[in-house]
Amino acid sequence: MAEKVGLRTIIERAGGILLSPTAEWKAIEPEHSNRLLNGYIALLAGIPALSGLIGFSAIGASVARLGIVRVPVLSGLLAAVSGYLLAFVVVYLLAVIINVIAGRFEASRNFAAALKLAVYSYTPVWLSGVFLLVPGLRFLCVLGVYGFYVLRRGLPVLMKTPEDRALRYAVTIFIIAFAIRIVIGWTEAALFSLPQAI
Repeated sequence: MAEKVGLRTIIERAGGILLSPTAEWKAIEPEHSNRLLNGYIALLAGIPALSGLIGFSAIGASVARLGIVRVPVLSGLLAAVSGYLLAFVVVYLLAVIINVIAGRFEASRNFAAALKLAVYSYTPVWLSGVFLLVPGLRFLCVLGVYGFYVLRRGLPVLMKTPEDRALRYAVTIFIIAFAIRIVIGWTEAALFSLPQAI
């Protein structure tokens, strides 16, 4: 990929990750620039943040026995900004974890590769955040689980994980990422009075 990072480059990378992850991981593996990573996170992490702000503050959420509940705009904005900034923290934290536990799965330790793996594996999660806009479609955020498959395909390429260890390594990372997401979700709900669908 070219050094210049533009919207088209980011869209092409996201499409490649979604449609042909194995081939895209092979293209990603030799890259050395962090410009694409930072631009990629900056753009894609904004999707769930902005969608959640509009979806919960402007459109509202259906809560049993209460009807449509809207988050106050200030709380929604704080939650969106917090979620956006936490996206950067989460992928860097996950990259550290991927790198630290690599030896347990006979994988190579390489923080740059672990960071690429963490960032690009989050693509389906961030893109599925668009469903936060529409109350009846919010359940489709579960499509972000496709990131597990993307992660699994990337481990042998980026972390040089033996094929017979890649699935267990991917499951371990997925469980850790899921636990982090739950803690963040609970914290955001408590801090910003986000409605919990029942």
